[in-house]
Amino acid sequence: MVDLSGVTFMDSSGINVFVAAHKSMNDAQGWLRIAGAQEPVLRLLEIVGLNDVIGCHSTVEQALTA
Repeated sequence: MVDLSGVTFMDSSGINVFVAAHKSMNDAQGWLRIAGAQEPVLRLLEIVGLNDVIGCHSTVEQALTA
């Protein structure tokens, strides 16, 4: 689980990190979830469709119990 509540900007480098992390977690039969993404970051995740691949949750608690 990654808490992005303090992140206000993300570019393609951040997207690439999440894609690689998601692949690694899937290969290890684990999971990756995103918590607390602020609106600009969440919008980017939605534009590239990453929110359809990695669960995005409003809070850390929601991400951990999903």
